[in-house]
Amino acid sequence: MINAVGRDIPEEIIKATGMQPFKGSFARNGEEYKKAAPTVRPRIDPTESKLVDSIADVLKKCGIRDGMTLSFHHHFRNGDKVVNMVMEEVHKMGIKDITICASSLGSAHAPLVPMMEDGTITNIQSSGVRGAIGEAISNGKLKGLAIMRSHGGRVRAIESGDVHIDIAFIGAPTCDEYGNMRANGGKSDCGVLSYAYVDAQYADKVVAVTDTLVPFPNLPASISQVNVDYVVEVDEIGDPAKIATGAAKPTTDVRKLMMAKYTTDVVVNTPWFKNGFVYQTGVGGASIASTKYLGEIMRERGIKMGLGLGGIAGPMCNLLEEGLIEKLVDTQDFDLTAIHSVATNPNHFEITGSEYANPMNKGAYVNRLDYVILASLEVDVNFNCNVVVGSDGVISGAQGGHPDTAAGAKCTIVITPLLQGRIPAICDECTAITTPGETVDIVVTDYGIAINPRRQDLIDCLKKTKLPIYKIEELRDMAYAITGKPEKVQFGDRVVGVIESRDGTIMDVVRQIKPYEWD
Repeated sequence: MINAVGRDIPEEIIKATGMQPFKGSFARNGEEYKKAAPTVRPRIDPTESKLVDSIADVLKKCGIRDGMTLSFHHHFRNGDKVVNMVMEEVHKMGIKDITICASSLGSAHAPLVPMMEDGTITNIQSSGVRGAIGEAISNGKLKGLAIMRSHGGRVRAIESGDVHIDIAFIGAPTCDEYGNMRANGGKSDCGVLSYAYVDAQYADKVVAVTDTLVPFPNLPASISQVNVDYVVEVDEIGDPAKIATGAAKPTTDVRKLMMAKYTTDVVVNTPWFKNGFVYQTGVGGASIASTKYLGEIMRERGIKMGLGLGGIAGPMCNLLEEGLIEKLVDTQDFDLTAIHSVATNPNHFEITGSEYANPMNKGAYVNRLDYVILASLEVDVNFNCNVVVGSDGVISGAQGGHPDTAAGAKCTIVITPLLQGRIPAICDECTAITTPGETVDIVVTDYGIAINPRRQDLIDCLKKTKLPIYKIEELRDMAYAITGKPEKVQFGDRVVGVIESRDGTIMDVVRQIKPYEWD
């Protein structure tokens, strides 16, 4: 079946997943659903302890068995140690057919690949995957499917019961013996536990894994004792120094600085740039530079940002400290500056993943965005974006909040260089689609910008500026003139991954790559 972004969704995938093809970003507006509920074992005996000696023991207490779904969060990013620690014990027990439901998986989780090959792990559900896991999935080493959801889409899937979690493992920088968890105050701080909140609410069993056990009560708790079954103390849950992966640094790259300048010029020449505007940006070099440029203009004009949103990095925290931002609401911290800020600044708040981006609740923060600044691996001539599959066909990225914020913001700006290496980033057709073009308003490249024809209001207010404005087809032609039109990636027939729309329908599928044939 052909969906609303023109992708052919195989009937067997529709039957296997129970999902329908994507019909449009707002096609499910007005629908109703009843929230799911976990199976709860009440603790009536006040002498019963939640402390368990080891991961192996807690797996036994939780009744680990073949076919279960285990969940994890990714606030430690490349410094995470919890996923590998738990799955090593699962593997030792000979348990098979596990579904991993993680808010995201990265290069730190490469030790899972042999477990995919031997059938310990047969399905993966995540915002995305990077490194060896993505390569293994793309090469057909996962028996089942990799289902990739946005951050808001993951919350929706759990709350609605589309995903049922048997055991949730939550890495807690500090925790007391009764399960009150905080993201700060220990030796492995990660700032917030936003993406783990839904797991704590809806999993049948919830295990707090901590390397800093503190006296009861550990308040104010990010995740409360009322949702926690067991507490395990281990030597180390994560390395905070590896949370920042290198992207969250200022750039001296001329192309990135140019794109940052174009982005800032777009923002300040649109009608929502006024006191109280709501803003979100990523942590790449161009995004950080655009935040810096924006701060300069805010100082000049006496304009304050009302709210900064989303995953937070140091540059936004610096503007908060300066008084140029009234409040920050935070779902993930990308560096040590942000971790310190959310622990110490009274105007820097932790929110849940549902509050942030769930498309099927009564109102998420993303719906209040005036601007969101995003990056993309590819953008096609219909403004569709790909942030998950590389130009070689290998799964190498994550949706994150990309589709959620794009759908919610009044002005969605996507930054991408005209060429990613020698590969055109502006193209006829994306290798995969993660964010539909109907929710993307402006594409900024180092050669100029393109405005979605759907947004005549933006065309009218930006045509008076000195910005280099082109049709997106013209940007594509510039890219092709430099490199030539690239050959399409060769895929096999087998579907190895599903890119799920934030509303629970199928945006696209990812097929197994064909091995390269040498002449």
